Order: sequence, then C-alpha cells, then structure tokens
Amino acid sequence: MGAPRQDTSERARELQRSWYGEPLGVLFRRLIDDLGLNQARLAAVLGISAPMLSQLMSGQRAKIGNPSVVQRVQALQELAAEVSSGSVSAAEAAERMDGIRKSAGGSVLGNTQTQSSAGSTTVRRVVREIQSLLRSVAAAGDIIDAAERLTPTHPELAEFLRVYGAGRTADAVAHYEAHQS
Repeated sequence: MGAPRQDTSERARELQRSWYGEPLGVLFRRLIDDLGLNQARLAAVLGISAPMLSQLMSGQRAKIGNPSVVQRVQALQELAAEVSSGSVSAAEAAERMDGIRKSAGGSVLGNTQTQSSAGSTTVRRVVREIQSLLRSVAAAGDIIDAAERLTPTHPELAEFLRVYGAGRTADAVAHYEAHQS
C-alpha cells in the first residue's frame, strides 16, 4: 500500500522539478532556512494554508494552482538571494516579507498600476506563469481545440484559453492589462 503513494509522490516531485526547476520541498526548505521562517510563517507569507504547504512539500500535491502564489514564491526567492548575499538585512527582509504577504489579497499583482517598468516586468512574469500552467496540462493544439468548443457557450473563457494557452506572450500581456483595469 505504501508503494503507490510513494510512486505518486515521486511523480509529483518530478513534475515540480519540470515546472519549478526543483521539487517544492527543496525550494521551500531553502526559503525557510535562508529567511529564518517556520512552515506556518512561510504558508502565511505565500497566502496558502499550512496543510497545502505541507502537501506541496511532501509531493502529495504537485502544482501550485494559483499564479499569484507562484509570483510570491518567486518574490521570496529573490529576497532570499538578497539576504544570502548580504545586501538586505534581516529587518529589511521581514518588512519586505510583510509586503509580499499583504499582496496575497486583491489582484494577482497586488497593484493594478502596470505602467512602470517594474510593473511591466511583473505583469510579464505573471502572464508567463499563467501560460506555463496552461501549457503544462495540454498542448497548444488541444487548447485551441478546447477553445473552439467553448466559443459558442463561453466566449470569454475560450478567448482566455486561446490568448494564454496558445498565443504570444505580448498578446497575453495586453489582454491581462486590459482586464485588470
């Protein structure tokens, strides 16, 4: 009975490696160590429940389904690198983590002003993550086929699938910005 669960967890970790560059257990443990957190605090900063964090770390769950959580993971990775290099103090890191945590509410960006270059970079990163998530579950041709089937009854959802699942990043960024206003 233990073997199927172990196989499932190992498969989840392999998927995580392909999606996130490494298993989430390794990534999250490094964030915990580098930023001086515990699992409950990391979960709070990411905007997920402690049980969800545990499932992701153990491989019981493979994917982070919310693009804004993925964005917060990326922000924490950047912060951890700055802490490790010594360019950010522990006090500054704690303040920045609080800002990352507060971005858990509201829009994916936590700030709908996307005109600045930093905002544009963030929008592009979010859009690429959405594209990556869609493309990890289906090939572009399958996504287009699904969009065509949805068009008569759910045209907005069909457009979303076409733009993010099979379109160019520039078109997806424009779509995203148009729908955040």
